[in-house]
Amino acid sequence: MSSPPRTDPDRVQDEKGDIADVESVNLPPLTARSVILSTLLGTHPPKLAAHTLVRVGQLFEIAEGTVRVALSRMSADGDLNHLDGRYELNRRLVERQRSFDEARLAPQKQWDGSWELAIVVSKDTTRADRSHLAGEMERLKLAELREGVWMRPANLPRDTTSMESTRVRVMTASSVPDGPSLVASLWELDNWARRARRLLRAMDGSCSPAERFIISAAVVRHLRTDPLLPDELLPSDWPGDNLRESYNKFDSELRDLLSAPRETPTRSKAQDIVDTPTRR
Repeated sequence: MSSPPRTDPDRVQDEKGDIADVESVNLPPLTARSVILSTLLGTHPPKLAAHTLVRVGQLFEIAEGTVRVALSRMSADGDLNHLDGRYELNRRLVERQRSFDEARLAPQKQWDGSWELAIVVSKDTTRADRSHLAGEMERLKLAELREGVWMRPANLPRDTTSMESTRVRVMTASSVPDGPSLVASLWELDNWARRARRLLRAMDGSCSPAERFIISAAVVRHLRTDPLLPDELLPSDWPGDNLRESYNKFDSELRDLLSAPRETPTRSKAQDIVDTPTRR
């Protein structure tokens, strides 16, 4: 998918002409725990030495002692496994990383006009069961047409038989009438695009490394909710690809910074990433 190029004013101002920043997009403050998690979620495999995670914290003015305390607590809580001075995500968070990777890479296949349908055939379920099933359908990026009927364009590269169960039957419709109108009724595309553009403006605006790190984490969370629809069913100015490009650029710059020799003056290089002067 591709979107028209954005002009400079659109990249740094919102609809009211105000600069989009951390506060305007309602983002949480940066903590040692969030820095550690975000860094490991973006690392493959998700395992780093303690001194590397300390360096990341220092890029954002988080003291070494604060990072090490956070690592100890996260290990005690079971979020991280600690072995030979290296920390890695636990199994639950590795699954979360896969979801993040899908959001960043947006794998799709050529759409032939067909649709996936998941029909709930078991009605004898509890509220908790129904809530769990709805969450699973949303994770698979299906939307509910009516109670018990979930669907989406068949443009994702996956084996739909894996969605089958004793409660759900999966089938394919060769086509549906008026696909764009159906998509508009299934997903709140305008709201998603509006939030994406605000995050883009916040990422592209002149902000500190810490602010940009916070925003990048919010970008990935938002990308996880992208329905990943085919071009034919999206507005021409859909910002999904631009948001991925902005995030991946920042992530690449951060990885380059972390791979630099340890004696490199990391604070000034962090500032270089966002084109802001080094604070003295």
